[in-house]
Amino acid sequence: MGTLTNIQGITVGHSTNLEALTGCTVILCEQGGVAGVAIPGSATGTEETELLRPGHITDKIHGVCFAGGSAFGLEAVSGVRRFLEHKGIGFSTPGGPVPLVAGAILYDLGIAKRGVRPTREMGESASAAASSAAVLEGAVGAGTGATVGKIFGPKQMMKSGLGSACTQVGDGVNVAALAVVNALGDVIDPETGRIVAGARTSAESREFANTTQTMLRVAKAAGFSKEHTTLVCVATDAALDKVQMTKVAQLATIGMARTISPVFTMSDGDIVIALSTGTRKASVDVVGIAASIVVSEAILRAVRLAPTINGIPGLKS
Repeated sequence: MGTLTNIQGITVGHSTNLEALTGCTVILCEQGGVAGVAIPGSATGTEETELLRPGHITDKIHGVCFAGGSAFGLEAVSGVRRFLEHKGIGFSTPGGPVPLVAGAILYDLGIAKRGVRPTREMGESASAAASSAAVLEGAVGAGTGATVGKIFGPKQMMKSGLGSACTQVGDGVNVAALAVVNALGDVIDPETGRIVAGARTSAESREFANTTQTMLRVAKAAGFSKEHTTLVCVATDAALDKVQMTKVAQLATIGMARTISPVFTMSDGDIVIALSTGTRKASVDVVGIAASIVVSEAILRAVRLAPTINGIPGLKS
């Protein structure tokens, strides 16, 4: 199916600290990308997302940074800006170019090494590593410390990570997604309706507890942890404006709802950032529907390609 880098003008790089179980992922569009955003979650940690709103003066951004480390991880966004500034890339001002970079973070502090978080240097390193090669997936970059199925806490959760997918619609318009999955809920295969990864009935079991059914039985949220997020970037080579890319981001959230259960809770900081870098003609609705499909596939790949780490079971052997 390809990955996010199948989109013209998009490069992706990671900075991964496997020892500390954290990292960051950078998506660059150095020639500029028309952007939109949808934030269906209620626990987001973000930077410069106002740049993506249709009412903002800027028409394009130059990068996106996803990072672990909770709010501390937003420091990595500064490294992306510094990297782009040194290349002379940014919004033109009398004082020189100002790179426009949006950022979003996930909470991996529960399993990451205490006090080690993504830094400005890691953001710069991930930017320097960005290329048009197929995106490296699994427990890499921002997905290094990602987990899913956390309703019962760390002993019964599973390892997750980062996944990417791409498809073509019409006469060759490309639509792709990259997802970092750190959800409270379980990951579901939309084709079968079965849980692929999520909360287990016990620390020793591989039988799934079904997070949604568990929550419905309990009826109150006392004791539920509150540090979860799925970060998504969607990109296309269709030529769409900021209003249309906002709609694409909104439609892309359908893919999250198909594949994560429950999703968009008060404990999840779910976000979709959408980028357009091309000149092809396509319906905004078609691009949005395709985006929802590749988001689902990217989420499935994020868990299927995640190995067992530090005793947290993953699906990749």
